Amino acid sequence: MTHRFPIKEIARQAGLGPATIDRVLNNRANVSPQTRNRVAAALRELKAQEAQLATQGRSVILDVIAEAPLRFCREIRIAAQSAASAMPGVAVRLRFQLQQTMTEAEILAALARIAKRGSNGICLKARDTPLLRLAIAELAIARIPVFTLVTDLPGSARHGYFGLDNAEAGRTAAHLLAQSLPDERPTILTSRSQDAFRGETDRFTAFRDLITALKPAVQIIDASGGAGMTASTSAQLDKILTSQVRIDGVYSMGGGNAAILRTMAAHGQRPRVFVAHDLDRENTQLLRHGAIGFVLHHDLGRDMATLFAAAVSGNKTANQTASASSDVQIITPYNLPRFA
Repeated sequence: MTHRFPIKEIARQAGLGPATIDRVLNNRANVSPQTRNRVAAALRELKAQEAQLATQGRSVILDVIAEAPLRFCREIRIAAQSAASAMPGVAVRLRFQLQQTMTEAEILAALARIAKRGSNGICLKARDTPLLRLAIAELAIARIPVFTLVTDLPGSARHGYFGLDNAEAGRTAAHLLAQSLPDERPTILTSRSQDAFRGETDRFTAFRDLITALKPAVQIIDASGGAGMTASTSAQLDKILTSQVRIDGVYSMGGGNAAILRTMAAHGQRPRVFVAHDLDRENTQLLRHGAIGFVLHHDLGRDMATLFAAAVSGNKTANQTASASSDVQIITPYNLPRFA
C-alpha cells in the first residue's frame, strides 16, 4: 500500500500495533484479510482528514461506531465528516467502524480497542445489551465518554443522547395513519430492523399506544428483524402476505422500504398510506414517485454537530450528561428539502 503517513499515525487510526502495520504495508505473511482491510480503511480516513488535521488548534480523536443499513451508515459518515470539518479551532480525527450488522462480540471488541488506545469520545449506535452497558461503564471510569446516536441506552453510563425523540415520532406516525385509514378494523404493518434497538422499540410502543386509542379496532401486524436489508425484509414480509392478510397502512421504523413495497406489489397489494423514517436516498426517490406518503425526518447533521461539540468540550464527568433530542419533521412529496 502506498502512503505518506508515519506508521505510528496509521497504527493509532487503525487501532493496531506498529508491528502489525509494518507487516501489512510490506505485504508480509500471517496477516488476516480483516486486518488488511482495517489498515486500508485507516489510510483512507487519514487521507480524507488530512486538511482538517492541518488546522491550527487542539487535536481530538472521535470514534464513530454504528450498526445500521449501508444507506444509513453512509449518512452517518457524511454527517460526521461535515461536523468534524466545521469544529472551530479544533482538528478532529475521526475513526469509523460502520457495519450493516454487528454482533455483540464485535461491538465489545471495538470498544475494548478504543479503551486501550484512548479517545476523546465515542459516538455509538448499537443494540441495548447488558454487556454493552457494562463496557460503557468501564469506559466512563476510563474517562472516555460515550454518546448515543439515534437509539439510546437510558440508565447506562452513557454521557448523553443525540437524535430523534423516538416516542414523539411514534405518536406522529400514529396520528398520520389514523387520519388516512377507515374506522372499520384497519390493518397496519409495522416493521423494525431489530427488537434490541431501543430507539425503534420506543417508536413502536408510543405508536401502538396511540393508534389503538385513536382506532380501537385496528389490527397491528409486526414484521420485524430484517435489519433494514432488502432480502431479509422481503423474506419477513413474504411470510405474512402469503396468509392473504390485507395491509391498509405501513409504519416502517427500520428501513428496507423499497423491498416492502416490492413484496407487497408481488402479492397484489399497495397500502393506502406509508409512513417511513429518514430522508435518505431511497426514501427521497420513493417520495418523489409517490410510492410513500410521509417520511419522519430529523436533522442528523445537526445531531452529529451537537454531539461532537459535547465530546470536544472536555467535560468527561460521568454524572454530568449532555443530551439533545431532535424535532420530528414531516416530509411529503410536496415539501422535500432542497438538499434532498
